[in-house]
Order: sequence, then C-alpha cells, then structure tokens
Amino acid sequence: MSPSALVRSLRDLPDNAKGAAILMVAAGLFALMTALIKLIGENLHVTQILLVRQVVMTAIVAPAVLNGFPGVLATTRPGLQLLRVGLALVAMLCGFTAIINMPLADATAIGFAKSFFVTIFAVIILSEVVGIRRWAAVAVGFCGVFIMLEPGTDGVTYYGILALISAAAAGFVMVLIRLLSRTERPVTILSWQAFGVGLAMIVPGIYFWQWPTMTEWILLIAMGGVSYLAQMANINAYKFGEASVLASLDYVRLLYATLFGWLLFGSLPGWNTWLGAGVIVAASLYTIWRESQRKQSLTRSPDGRGFSN
Repeated sequence: MSPSALVRSLRDLPDNAKGAAILMVAAGLFALMTALIKLIGENLHVTQILLVRQVVMTAIVAPAVLNGFPGVLATTRPGLQLLRVGLALVAMLCGFTAIINMPLADATAIGFAKSFFVTIFAVIILSEVVGIRRWAAVAVGFCGVFIMLEPGTDGVTYYGILALISAAAAGFVMVLIRLLSRTERPVTILSWQAFGVGLAMIVPGIYFWQWPTMTEWILLIAMGGVSYLAQMANINAYKFGEASVLASLDYVRLLYATLFGWLLFGSLPGWNTWLGAGVIVAASLYTIWRESQRKQSLTRSPDGRGFSN
C-alpha cells in the first residue's frame, strides 16, 4: 500500500480507531526513545543525554515558542511552574538512569505506577474525593510494583527504586499540569519546561561532558527527534480518540519495550516482571475505568506523559 493510500485509509477510520492507530505509533516511538537512551547511556552520562535531548526538542519547538517570546513565559503561578520543572527533572533523571541500568521492560512496567501516584497526589493537591475501590486499586498496583522489585531479596536494586521515584515525580507533574491548566496557556506550560529543564542541565551536562563519537551524535539527535515525534503522536491520538479508550492501549508500550530489549540487548523479562506488570496494568486499567465513570481525566492526560518512559 502506498503512503498516500495509507493516509486515506487512516482518514476514513472512526475517530476512536484513528486515535488508537496513532497511539500505537506513539507507544512504539516512546519505546524506541527509551532504547536509544539505553544505548547512548552505555558510554555517556545521563545529564549529557538529557541536555542534548532538551536542546534538540527545544530547537524543534523554537518557532512556536519564540513567536510569542518573552510573553509566552508570563505566568501568574511562577512557583508552581518552577516546582513542575523541578519534578520533571527528577522524573527524567531518575527514569533515564533506571532505563540505562535496568532491562527495558522492567523500567517501563514500573513507570506505569505513576497512575497510582496521580490518585494519591490528586487527593492531596486537588482535594479529589477517592472511594474505597480506587484506593484498593492503588494498593493492588503497588503490590505489583513490590513483586517486580522483590524487596527483601537479592533481586531488589537501587535502579528499581529510582524507577519508582521517577513514576512518583511524573505522577506529581501530571497533577500540577491539571492545576496549572486552570489559569495558564498550554504554550506557557510548554515554554517553562523547555527553557527550565534545558537551563538546569547546562552545568551538570557540561561537567560530565564526554565528546560523543559520530555514531553517538547520530543516536543523540535521533533520540531528541524521536522524543518530539512521540509526544506529538501521543497528543494527536488524544485529539481523535476518547481518552478512556486510548489510555488502556498505552500499555502496549511494555510489549514494544520487551521487543527492543530482546533485539538490542538480548534481555527478556523474568517471571516476576510479567506477574508484577500484569498486576500493575490491571489495577491501572481499573483506575482509568473509574475515572471515565466519574468524568475525570488525570491519569489519561496526554500532556503528562513522556517524563520517564
């Protein structure tokens, strides 16, 4: 099928099917991004990787951001903007470090725990009322995380804890985005992160800088480009499809991560990863379903994705 015929076929699909098709592409791109991070991280420091990623992504969105500069940075809530930038840094630094040092499928599965942290922070920050069934889903989800981390055994790792911290920070960011979106324009929220994360990474990125080889430069630039494409595909998927339908499909990212982990690094998940991931996904799907019933949209917001996985 020619590209033009493929585009016409996609255009004729129902909105939910169209959104699902785009989301499958986004999930693959996010998994590819993590695989590139893991490849590059074999020789380069995580702060250097994040610095280059941010520079590439900022360069791509620069026309839209600079068009209204410096007005796009005008905000009524600078404290919350800075807190969001700080938490995004924690999410990405911890998440990228976990990705570099853990099997891709393990880091990806633990990252799904952010849905449970969203529930907790939504209660604390947004005063959201959560019933016993959603609290039970959160408890079950964390049981899945514990199965994967294997506390009390030699299997628990420092990097698994970092993956969990990344999920917590990403969940906090998603709640802050919901809070900020009540008073701030999307371009303002985007601009604060683009400039904030980039500026924060300049000093550590230069301190740990190792001059990349030509192959590493290609991988670094590709990682930045794939990160941008993944974010845009994710956002566009949610423009077409219903959030409650699409969010349940995002977990296909675990299958992509398993495939890339096997093809590129020769690693396959152990039984505890499959069991723990199954528990996490089941509890997350229930949380998403409860949100759809209550007309909420925190865990399925496309703007809160991409910080850790």
